[in-house]
Order: sequence, then structure tokens, then C-alpha cells
Amino acid sequence: MPADTFDAIVIGAGHNGLISAGYLVRAGWKVLVLERRDVVGGACVTEEIFPGYKVSTAAYVNSLLRPEIIEDFDLKRRGYELLVRNPSSFSPLRDGRHQMFWADQKKTYDEIAKFSRQDAERYGEYEAELERIATIMEPMLMEPAPDPTSNKLGDLWRLLRTGMRFRSEVESIVRLFSMSAADYIERWFESEPLKARLATDGVIGAWAGPRTPGTAYVLFHHVMGQADGQRGVWGYIRGGMGTITRGLADFVTEHGGKIITNADVSLIDVKADRVQKVVLADGREFKARVVLSNLDPRRTFLKLIDPKYLSEKFIRDVEGIRCRSGVVKINVATHGLPSFSAMPGDTAGPQHRGTIHFTETMEEIDVAFEEARRGYPSTRPIVEMCIPSVVDETLAPPGKHFVSLFVQYAPYTRADGQAWTKQHKDDFVKSAFNVISEYAPNWNDIVDDYLVLTPVDLEERFGMTGGNIFHGEMTLDQLAFLRPTHSLSKYSTPIDGLYLCGSGVHPGGGVMGSPGYLAAHHVLRRGR
Repeated sequence: MPADTFDAIVIGAGHNGLISAGYLVRAGWKVLVLERRDVVGGACVTEEIFPGYKVSTAAYVNSLLRPEIIEDFDLKRRGYELLVRNPSSFSPLRDGRHQMFWADQKKTYDEIAKFSRQDAERYGEYEAELERIATIMEPMLMEPAPDPTSNKLGDLWRLLRTGMRFRSEVESIVRLFSMSAADYIERWFESEPLKARLATDGVIGAWAGPRTPGTAYVLFHHVMGQADGQRGVWGYIRGGMGTITRGLADFVTEHGGKIITNADVSLIDVKADRVQKVVLADGREFKARVVLSNLDPRRTFLKLIDPKYLSEKFIRDVEGIRCRSGVVKINVATHGLPSFSAMPGDTAGPQHRGTIHFTETMEEIDVAFEEARRGYPSTRPIVEMCIPSVVDETLAPPGKHFVSLFVQYAPYTRADGQAWTKQHKDDFVKSAFNVISEYAPNWNDIVDDYLVLTPVDLEERFGMTGGNIFHGEMTLDQLAFLRPTHSLSKYSTPIDGLYLCGSGVHPGGGVMGSPGYLAAHHVLRRGR
């Protein structure tokens, strides 16, 4: 086989692309991975954006990565170590109270009971319901979504199995897929701090407020993972999130695969409705019988394929895939730790270990989203803080800390029609910092530097259309056999030999790896 010819080419060295490549090379295929940036990992990456720091620039915590994938690629031997956070979260309040979620259920019960004894008693039932549904839904993460419109035996069998699993919890599952996070949470709880704490999981990464229908599923999506056998527990990866993708890349190259960085794909060349080769912006060409795109579906078809090979209806369907985002990621280098009025102390304590929530009511989230929906950055953004260097001392120089801020909402397109200038970004950072300072008065004094990534920056840096971190919104009409569209839900495309393997296909976003796994196995079943 010529040096520039491969069995398969994978476009994009994010975690799903590397996982697809890994399964293909393990099966003996000659595989090439092309990455536009100078580093592998996509949005699951560790970078030294501040001297001496290891920064998880985009994705920053892990829980969803499938255990089958960790085992298949021997990632633990390759450096994968999940650092479980205990407590998992800390929610300070402006009146001096606070709430923590601990691994110890009794301690969490006592924390919730400070605000409502009834909520504390119901919290176990709430977790048990989500656990039951997760147990039922989990097999779907590692198998193609059943298509109720198909007459194929495989689809009919999967549909029957799914229906049999669902029937014991069908009422709860319908609620999760259709209700808003707020409505779902209010069925259970009365205390506002607890409801606000839970509601953030229903809107994280979503172009939605807590009362937007369908956000209950987003909440559920974030409890599907597990750490050390505990479902819904999120942790840090020692060395940053790039440890995962470096391990995957090592597996690919050790098994004969080739990875080229600084390889910006400009065209997927097609002839007679079949993929022929991949062309880079610098003119280099690579041939393959099979191409897997780890890019989001809109970017794949609207940027890299000559539209003459696609039907008008197909193009309209792809253009209709919603990729809106209000997410801003702010990475901060500090020379100290925030001291919270609700739990003072500038040395590492339990209040610094997990996710820190600066939201007290669901109404605050509603107001922040409504401003962004109208095209204006939230005047009081919703801020979640993590300080992984408290748990992993390898991430920052001695006496320093890396702080990760996940902030909502900032619209991709501003109502004033202006592009996001440096001044606009700095103004938004100031708004986020003002929120933090309400709870930690020393915050501005300890900040040394920061990098802010708006939805526009996330799109430019990581190639995610609209800055959407899931490669497409996780709404009912863009899930399962409809993700990203009905015609694209099985990883194949109208172009023979071209497949999708990224988060834009079932089962969706997050550092899960299932899309890459499922796409690779689909390709392997079809053969070279």
C-alpha cells in the first residue's frame, strides 16, 4: 500500500476520533489521524497556557468515560487516574450559610437538612430513582440507538429489548425526557439552595434555562457516569484531561497508527458518491477507502464536502442541527486560594476540593439565560468553579493554583451586532469575578492571569460549531435515533465510505467515548 494511502483516515484527534482510530488499528487496519491543531486531544486536552501550569483548557472533570474503553486501551497503565473529590460540591450563600455534598450519605443528609428536613428525607428517593433509570439506560450508551421507523431485524430487536427495559420505569423516563429541570426538581424538593444546586446540572453546556422543556434530560445525562463505583460522581484526572487523550494517542501509534498534527483538512474529496481522499489546506493529499469525521456534523458537511454530492433536503436537515451555546470557559492562574465568607480559610480545605456553585436560586439562572437569549451577556453570570490543583499538586507551581471557571451565559451572536472584542471579553470576566467576590472577598487580589474562551473562541480554537460543547444540542429531537438527524443516526452518511464518530452522533456529548466506540465497530462490521 502506498505511503499516502490508508485503510481509514480519522479527521480530528479529539477523544472520540482517537478511540475510533484505536479500535481500527487494534483490528489491523492502517490508520491515519489528522489533527488541525499542534496538539492531540481536541477539547479534552492539557496545555501550558500559563508558564509552569498544566491547564485543562476546555473539558475539566470526568465521570462519563466508559469503563470498557478505559480497559480496552489499558489507560490506567498509560497514566489514567481519576481523583475523586470529597466533598463533591460546595455551595456558599451570601447570608453566611453553606451546603456541601459528601460521599458519606449521612453527611449529605445533614447538610440538606440544614435547609429542609423534608428535602433531606426525600433526597435518597430522588437519587434512587435516577439510579434505577441510569441502570436501565446505561446499555444504550454502548449500542446503536434503536430506530422505531426501521423494519430491519437488528433495529426491531434493539427496540424490543429497550422497551422491555423501559417498561418498569416508563413514567419516570418520559418525565426525564420531556420535563424541564426545574419542574422535575420541584416535584421533589422545596429548599431553594438545593434546587439551584441541582438545576445547574440541567443547564450546564445547554442553550437553555432551568425551565426550558427537555433540560431534565441534561440533568440526567450528567449523572450517568460513575467514579470508583459511585454513580454521578465526578473527579479530576491526574495531570489534567489531556492524560486521557495522550494515552489514547499512544495506543494508536504503538499499534501502527499514524497521527499528524498541524493538518488542517480543507476537503473530503468524493467521486461517484464515494469518498476518495482527504485534502489538507497546505495541499497534501491522503487516500483512504474509509474516512471517519470526529468533527461536528455541520462542520463536516457544510465545510468539507462539495454540496453537489448532497441533496438539498439533506443540506437543509444539516443546517437545521442546532448548535447554540452560551458557554464561556475562563482558566485562571492564582497565587492563593479564595477565602469564602461562608467558610473562611485561604489554605486548602474541603470547601476547595469539589465544584463550587455561586447560584442560590433557580430564578438567578432564569434571569441570566433570558438576557443571553435576547443577545446580551448575563449581567450576573452563573459561575461554577473548580480548583483541581488542590487535589492534584502537579498542575501548578508551588504556592500557585489553577482555577477553572465554567460560566453561563454569553451569546455567540451579540444583540449589538459587534464581534467579541477583547474589551467585551474582559467586561464579561469582570462580571463573573464580581459574582465570585460576593462570596470570596479576596478573589481579585489572588488572580495573576486568565484566559477567556467565549462561544466564538471555542468554535475557533476547537472547531465546535457555535461553541456548542456537545457538537449539537442535547434536546429530545436531537437524541437517540434522531441524533443529529434521522438520516445520520447510524454513523453512516450519504457518502459511501464516510462516517461520523464525534459527539454529534448517539449517544452524545461529554468525555464519554461511546460515539467513537460505536462508529468504529459499525465500520468494522462493514469491512474495508
